[in-house]
Amino acid sequence: MTNPTDLIDRYIAMWNETDGERRRALIAGVWTERARYIDPLMTGEGPAGIDAMVAGVQARFPGHRFRRTTPVDAHNDRVRFGWHLVPEGGPALAAGIDFGVIAGDGRLESMTGFLDHRPG
Repeated sequence: MTNPTDLIDRYIAMWNETDGERRRALIAGVWTERARYIDPLMTGEGPAGIDAMVAGVQARFPGHRFRRTTPVDAHNDRVRFGWHLVPEGGPALAAGIDFGVIAGDGRLESMTGFLDHRPG
């Protein structure tokens, strides 16, 4: 298994990367071609769907950044971790826990997000 903390830190970096070319390179290194993300507010499938989803979040919340808030817990091919979405210098706008599945090649195959709180 790949280093799960490194993988998740690259996943968080993907959410924060505003340059489309660099973000797509991160997506290629983090996600498989069968990538699937789902949470209560959105879904993305495949690298192009993940890219569009991230770009949409960045457009809605400019200047905000995702931060991992817990250690990465991993076993077998599963990971979980907590996160916040924060504006610079402000309190968390959203927070949650993500649960992921790591494929045999060490990249993410799927991620399911649960929101503890979100913008109204």
